[in-house]
Amino acid sequence: MKYFPQLLSLAAAVVLTVSCAQDDLTAKKEKLESLKGDLAKINTEIKTLEAEISDLDPEFAAQNKKSILITTAAARKGEFTHFVEVTGSVLSKKNVSISAETAGRVIEVPAIEGMRVNRGQILAMIDAEAIERNIAEMENSLELAKTIFEKQARLWEQKIGTEIQYLEAKNRKEGLEKSLASLKTQLDKAYVRAPFSGTVESVQVRLGELVQPGVPMFQFVGDSDLFIESDVSESYVGVLAKGDSVEVFFPSLKKNLISKVSAVGAIINPNNRTFKVEVALPNIADLKPNMIAVLKIQDYKNKDSVVVPSHLILSDNRGDYVFIVENGTAKKKYVKRGFSFGAETEIVDGLAGTETLVDKGFREVGDNFSVNIAQL
Repeated sequence: MKYFPQLLSLAAAVVLTVSCAQDDLTAKKEKLESLKGDLAKINTEIKTLEAEISDLDPEFAAQNKKSILITTAAARKGEFTHFVEVTGSVLSKKNVSISAETAGRVIEVPAIEGMRVNRGQILAMIDAEAIERNIAEMENSLELAKTIFEKQARLWEQKIGTEIQYLEAKNRKEGLEKSLASLKTQLDKAYVRAPFSGTVESVQVRLGELVQPGVPMFQFVGDSDLFIESDVSESYVGVLAKGDSVEVFFPSLKKNLISKVSAVGAIINPNNRTFKVEVALPNIADLKPNMIAVLKIQDYKNKDSVVVPSHLILSDNRGDYVFIVENGTAKKKYVKRGFSFGAETEIVDGLAGTETLVDKGFREVGDNFSVNIAQL
């Protein structure tokens, strides 16, 4: 217990020290708040005085402005081209439904969906047993008729027999030849063939089914005669014409090519106020019908334009303007814009094309602001 008074003295000293430190911290916080209040008041007075002096002394206003760090971009003098961008779809002029030319039961279907075939290749076969039997009988009859005709012809050359007998034998032979040719044509129609080289898109018939002429059996798309069809707004009537150059982009293939407008529709669709435009396509292996294509059709071109980056054009109640740099000062220049395409805009009035524009920092500057061009 002899150390207890000493412990009490030590605790009292600690409490006193903490209390003094707390009082000192509070005093410092109060002083900081007071100084901040004084600083705000002083800054307000400074700004008020600067504004009053600037109204009375323009030279002081010019010297008092802060120099803003900017970068610059040059207005471009040269060719400007505007394009209409529309989406179209790849189609084929050889997209057809194939049907049978004769009635009968399907006995074989070699074709399958997605199969690429050549012109004349068999897609399906229809039962033609009756026609084949008729052909066999007709060939036997024709063989006999030929023999009789040949003998009758030799007799007639020897002036044996009558002319009527010779003509009847000749007529019978020729008639049988024509009948045999007709039966062979019917037999050939029992084979459904590809009308041109292409791809079997769908098979709509099954083995054993009865088919009739005119009933679709296959949907078939040719490899050639592909084109792009697109709907273009009626506002471009008279702008686009057959033969105009077109840049085509296929998003799925990441390919570009240059083609021409092959046809322009003469009717406006009343539902969407558009007209049809067709663009010819070369034979490209990767192209498939119904593929999406983006068309860039040129509708305006000026070889002597003033062009500026579109994002540098601002607007106020008076109109469009840009900031240009003259003698270290930003100047507000009102302009009249023309067409815009991509990241560029044509300026039809207000600039000569030799100006230096404020680029980065153009939203921080104002008219007659002092600027400092960053050295990149």
